[in-house]
Amino acid sequence: MSTPRAKTEATPEAREGTARLFRTVTDTHICPYGVKAKWLLQRHGYAVDDRHLATREEIEAFKREHEVATTPQAFIAGERVGGYDALRSRFGYAEPDRAGSAYRPIMAVFAVALGLALSLSWWASGLLLTARTAEWFVTFSLAMLAMLKLQDIETFSTMVIGYDLLAVRWVPYAYLYPYLEAIAAVLMAGRMLPWLSIPIAFAIGSIGAVSVFSAVYVQKRAIGSACVGGGANVRPGLVSLGENLALVGMAIWMILRPGLM
Repeated sequence: MSTPRAKTEATPEAREGTARLFRTVTDTHICPYGVKAKWLLQRHGYAVDDRHLATREEIEAFKREHEVATTPQAFIAGERVGGYDALRSRFGYAEPDRAGSAYRPIMAVFAVALGLALSLSWWASGLLLTARTAEWFVTFSLAMLAMLKLQDIETFSTMVIGYDLLAVRWVPYAYLYPYLEAIAAVLMAGRMLPWLSIPIAFAIGSIGAVSVFSAVYVQKRAIGSACVGGGANVRPGLVSLGENLALVGMAIWMILRPGLM
């Protein structure tokens, strides 16, 4: 395995079309940004002289020599470019859309839920668009949103207490909500135990819808949304309100169409 040379600029590879990459690769850790930096260089046609920093001593010595705080570090034509973000900038990639990526979990939930609903409907009836397709889309979406909340229920409970009218008065409800949502969604997907799923969906959906509407649209409060748990920076609004209205709507639908199969 190659080790770093003292003077990177003096090497034969110091010419355009080649790149030297120093990245952390130890027995216990492979830097993911180093892997991505190597891929990015190769993608843009560079022959990469891949130099592994295999020990803590090598890593610290490299940082001191080049006066950098992190690895990986890429050199092109003998000139230090920097790490993965610097390479992205050099190759003309825009800064990541943090606002757009925050909504990616929601878009993924709806896309996968729709795909599952269409697939299951085709298997069950030979048709893509049926009443059951709509039911499955809604219930699958609700189940996956509940799953996202359950990934970090402590953060979710803290966020929901900020605006939920019941949770702020009875803290255990903030922890119970995602479990109740998941139970209602799973049961309604198979139209099982409607005497249980309908009241749960109607109750938590009504409380949630009123809470979100009051906080966001009446009080105009800037609060974090807990609709996809604590891992996404999504402002509450149509998504959170829609989630709770979907619970209410499914409860009403199952009352009006109890025999639909």
